[in-house]
Amino acid sequence: MSNEQQPRLYYPSEEMVKNAAVSGMDAYRALCKEAEDDYEGYWARQARELVEWKKPFTQVLDESNAPFFKWFADGQLNVSYNCLDRNVNNGLGDKVALIFEADGGDVTRITYKDLLTRVCKFSNALRAMGVKKGDRVVIYLPMSIEGVVAMQACARIGATHSIVFGGFSAQALRDRINDAGAVALITSDGQFRGGKALPLKPIADEALGMGGCECIKNVVVVQRTGAACNMVEGRDKWFHEVCASQADTCEPEWVDAEHPLFLLYTSGSTGKPKGVQHSTGGYLLHAILTMKWTFDIKPNDVFWCTADIGWVTGHTYITYGPLACGATEIVFEGVPTYPDAGRFWKMIQDHKVSIFYTAPTAIRSLIKAADNTPTVHPKNYDLSSLRILGSVGEPINPAAWEWYYQNVGGSRCPIVDTFWQTETGGHMITPLPGATPLVPGSCTLPFPGIIAAVVDETGTEVPNGQGGILVVKRPWPAMIRTIWGDPDRFKKSYYPDDFKGKLYLAGDGAIRDKETGYFTITGRIDDVLNVSGHRMGTMEIESALVAHEKVAEAAVVGRPDDLTGEAIVAFVVLKGARPTGEDAKAMIKDLQNWVGHEIGPIAKPKDIRFGENLPKTRSGKIMRRLLRQLAKGEEITQDTSTLENPAILDQLKQPAG
Repeated sequence: MSNEQQPRLYYPSEEMVKNAAVSGMDAYRALCKEAEDDYEGYWARQARELVEWKKPFTQVLDESNAPFFKWFADGQLNVSYNCLDRNVNNGLGDKVALIFEADGGDVTRITYKDLLTRVCKFSNALRAMGVKKGDRVVIYLPMSIEGVVAMQACARIGATHSIVFGGFSAQALRDRINDAGAVALITSDGQFRGGKALPLKPIADEALGMGGCECIKNVVVVQRTGAACNMVEGRDKWFHEVCASQADTCEPEWVDAEHPLFLLYTSGSTGKPKGVQHSTGGYLLHAILTMKWTFDIKPNDVFWCTADIGWVTGHTYITYGPLACGATEIVFEGVPTYPDAGRFWKMIQDHKVSIFYTAPTAIRSLIKAADNTPTVHPKNYDLSSLRILGSVGEPINPAAWEWYYQNVGGSRCPIVDTFWQTETGGHMITPLPGATPLVPGSCTLPFPGIIAAVVDETGTEVPNGQGGILVVKRPWPAMIRTIWGDPDRFKKSYYPDDFKGKLYLAGDGAIRDKETGYFTITGRIDDVLNVSGHRMGTMEIESALVAHEKVAEAAVVGRPDDLTGEAIVAFVVLKGARPTGEDAKAMIKDLQNWVGHEIGPIAKPKDIRFGENLPKTRSGKIMRRLLRQLAKGEEITQDTSTLENPAILDQLKQPAG
């Protein structure tokens, strides 16, 4: 490889190396070698040093029922105790835990002592309703202090929580309640986003009225917007009222390390969402360890992860990781463009944020905003408090990386470009800010203790420089334990027979650089789209489209999009004639709104095209590869003679209307 082809390396500053938890590449390599030489011993050491156990574990990794691995199985602990009581007991009771900034700009600061009291009161309220260890509780809340309190309270009493993103529809909420068999629902009268009050309780009521939610015995409602809402007598209760009469102390429920801490539903390549089940001990360990090494968290840091608690990023890097490390963090209700697109930069300036963790989608939208409106460019704000930047949700393209590095980080803050998934629990491949030389667009090297590789379809490792399938060769503490109620789907999805059930299939393609060995993620290998960092199954969107009374058939693919990473493109066959002109435009709007109602606004197709049929082989298989090419505007040069109806491609080339 010539010098011209070599990527530019961005090295950490001497000061960053000197003060970092993992200081320099030699320290990184030493940790990797420790894990390689004594894998179980490495993880056991971290677990004993970083987690407080009620009952110490004696067994580290149990592989006897692979791939249903167990970690620290005979140990007992409580996550809420590790996040709250431990910090209060260690003298951090008066330290600010949460800085909540509302959509309208109001700021509330909550100390560790305050947060512990709130969590205890709500824990006692849940227990008074009969919620007990092992019960599932669905939480359908906006970004709020109460959202964090509700999650921590479930953890405190041993209930397994399942968060449903506040932008999801009634149908999506109903499906998740039903699958989890939840006994309680925690929601809100509404939420503020972008200066608007949006309803939540009415959507929850719609979900509960659909049938299949008879398992719900109690609904707790947070008063946020003040909007009038229907309260069903005997079932519905106000959050502030159920907490008011409760004691401000609550003995934690000590649970086994393998006790399910939470379920989080993620879309698969089939229509039914998957309930990813995470453990207690292994998950908490990885949350703490990545906070300490990836984010190099220090006592004086102000940490801000801009994710929503409805996604796994908000679980690990809002509700659990920062609090388990005794950090001060931002919780933000609003959107990055309200009241203008300088909101993120103003908040960093106002709260002196030192670690900022956001998604490439947000970065790209703010680049565009800064270009169009110079007054909201980050250079107009004092961002000198920043010392580390992070990226999450999807690969960040090199141009956005460079802009982020130069304009937000002042060409001095390392960017930790983190690759991980709902299923992995925490970072898997990521730079460490005081060690790893950075390459824009690459997530660089595996986190110490994670054994990742790139393989072909047979599970054989491919040479560096050759693309393939990303896998993880050894189980790790924070990994998915199973899919709730569907162990066979878990094995098929993540430990397929193609790899003899021994390699974790990440579902992403990857390539390793010939010179550095750095990983670059090349995209999904299955039919899951990544839109603005949110994963959605094509089948789920297709199912929603076909549920429309006028749709006969639909196929959904993704195409690259500068703003959202991937855009949803739908190819639709209607039951009637193929519409054109204004009729097509009206039908597109109708279908977009339909999908928004069925799944949520994030799932609305950006581009809908109508055909009299879809390109199929003579055996009836839809040729999705051709649809992907059409969606991207590429010329189809391959042989289409196997198609039953090759002429249909011309109909589908251009967007309708």
